[in-house]
Amino acid sequence: MSVESSPYVLVLYYSVYGHTQRMAQQVARGVEEAGVEARIRTVPPVSFTCEAVEKPVPEEGAPYVSIEDLKHCAGLVMGSPTRFGNMAAAMKYFWDGTSGLWFGGDLVDKPAGVFTSTGSLHGGQETTLLTMMIPLFHHGMVIMGVPYTIPEVMSTASGGTPYGPSHLAGAEGKNALTEEEKKQCKALGQRVGTFVKRKEKSL
Repeated sequence: MSVESSPYVLVLYYSVYGHTQRMAQQVARGVEEAGVEARIRTVPPVSFTCEAVEKPVPEEGAPYVSIEDLKHCAGLVMGSPTRFGNMAAAMKYFWDGTSGLWFGGDLVDKPAGVFTSTGSLHGGQETTLLTMMIPLFHHGMVIMGVPYTIPEVMSTASGGTPYGPSHLAGAEGKNALTEEEKKQCKALGQRVGTFVKRKEKSL
């Protein structure tokens, strides 16, 4: 934890059509409702053209994440759209560059959660959430989901799993977040934020 800042939860996402970005905003609201700062960051897209260089600052949305953002966070909530049942390449590429934090044990015992968005209801929501957890386990993080004490996990007719919030964007990506999906996003943010506060008090 950096001595220069108060504890914050890093809300890290990748979004192409805006769905996971809007989920990230709901997660951040939940974090802040728990009384903890939420720091929203994104990752740059990757290119199959070797000569392509991404601009250092995105034209819109959250700033790009740095390794320092991740190193000094008190908790993490990560979101990505599904790509064939897995996280997007841009998010995977970022995590592939975190071996320095792994060697230092910088993320050990920090709480983390995940969320996703898909075009179809059975388009890989649960596999994407579960596979996003794998690098977090390797970093020694404490994985948190959305328990069934959150009524919307059981009542949702769109997205939502106990592994983490999810959103059904629709085949053309036109579906807005439902109230159930929003509540699950905020619930995960609140849960991670509350865990951070309890941990800080025990130190």
